[in-house]
Amino acid sequence: MTTKQGKSVGAIAYLVLVVALVLAACTAFAQDPPADGAPAPSTEDADAGAVEPAPPQPAPPPAPPATAAEEAQAWFTGVDVSSGQSPLPNNGPMPLKLLPPGAFEQDRGPSAAIFPPQKLTLRFNHKFHVEQQKLQCKTCHVGAITSESVNDRLTPKGTTCDSCHGTTHDDLSRVTPGSDASGKCNFCHLGYKEGDGNLVAKFDIPRPNMVFNHKKHAVRNINCQQCHGDVQELELATRDQMPRMRGCFGCHQHPDAAARGEAKATCETCHVKGGGQEGGRIKTAFPTGAMQPPRWLHNSQHTPDFVQRHKYVAANDSQFCANCHKEEFCTACHDGRVRPRNIHPNDYLNMHAVEGRLATQKCTSCHREQSFCLGCHQRVGVSMSGPVKDSGRFHPPKSEWSDPPRRPGHHSFEANRNLNACVSCHIERDCVICHGGKGIGGGFNPHSGSFVAGCSTQFKRNPRPCYVCHDPGAAVLQRCK
Repeated sequence: MTTKQGKSVGAIAYLVLVVALVLAACTAFAQDPPADGAPAPSTEDADAGAVEPAPPQPAPPPAPPATAAEEAQAWFTGVDVSSGQSPLPNNGPMPLKLLPPGAFEQDRGPSAAIFPPQKLTLRFNHKFHVEQQKLQCKTCHVGAITSESVNDRLTPKGTTCDSCHGTTHDDLSRVTPGSDASGKCNFCHLGYKEGDGNLVAKFDIPRPNMVFNHKKHAVRNINCQQCHGDVQELELATRDQMPRMRGCFGCHQHPDAAARGEAKATCETCHVKGGGQEGGRIKTAFPTGAMQPPRWLHNSQHTPDFVQRHKYVAANDSQFCANCHKEEFCTACHDGRVRPRNIHPNDYLNMHAVEGRLATQKCTSCHREQSFCLGCHQRVGVSMSGPVKDSGRFHPPKSEWSDPPRRPGHHSFEANRNLNACVSCHIERDCVICHGGKGIGGGFNPHSGSFVAGCSTQFKRNPRPCYVCHDPGAAVLQRCK
């Protein structure tokens, strides 16, 4: 080997050594560093090959199932304390499907006369207790399935809450709060502040003014939702979840008698009867309002136009009205003792003359001609007598109205057709001026030719009308005596 060849071989060997060192350094930096506190692998380990895996560790024993109180506390830890203060979160609008059967869109709630306003001073979430805690209605409302009177208290007592909230309500004057947030008084009682002791805002659901037996409905498998709606989907249940009468009629007016069973449809089945003042009829006046029928019930809603519509309702079923009203309630108006001013339209003063002459309505149902109509007509001068004399003539021309011979439009025909129209302006003396006998009036005979044949009967029945026009000793009366 020459000197030149030896130098080339040495250079190549040197280059191979440099490349080997660089690759070794890269490999070292590419490996993960050992964890803190972990020993570096030894040369012996490397020489021995791969390390054998550690034996598997035994699985930890399963945790015991959480109690209802522990589950509640887990939820209470992150709960929004603003929940449970309205039926839906953030006081959202109530959908119709959650309201009791019989409710309408834009429902205004049940009648305040039947279900008085409530004072709900507790925060409560029904949906949580039903869905999360798997509680049933009867778990808290224990007395609902056995209650036979509306006087029974069906809201849960404080002791019902103690098992989950860790509180003690055995003595309401010395309530012991729980140790966690869910057991503090202000968690449920709105407005409660530290230092108030056992003083909390009063919770009040007044007794409804009706007759109801929960037990009878429960034994017939009528569930809570059929009367109260989907309370399990709500947070706070308000009086809006009280039953609607229209929903009750689903059973109480079922067309199939067998399906209806003993669900009677008479008013006193559910409504309270009055005392002697109501004559044993349904009581309608309560401190919280007057009970009135709704529009859907025989079109009988007592709105301002009912004074016009009531005749159709009464004619269709007078007994329906008699459930609440005594007969004297009707006769007070129809006999004229009470005169409601809203029976006629506002412009009836101008229209009534036409209807009075046509006799389309019986004015005497409410008015007495000589005391009501005549007095007004005298004051305005539309009468023969009275302090005011109108220069205008009310009747047709004299030649047509009163002069002989009698023809259509003569006042005699008008008097025979509708004497009430005459009496509303004229007193009896006005007629006698012309029709009275000699010495009393003008002598115009108002009787027909056949009057003499039956005058004796009328004279025996009541001779007074005869003496208005004739003297008691007049010869013409001898034929009738």
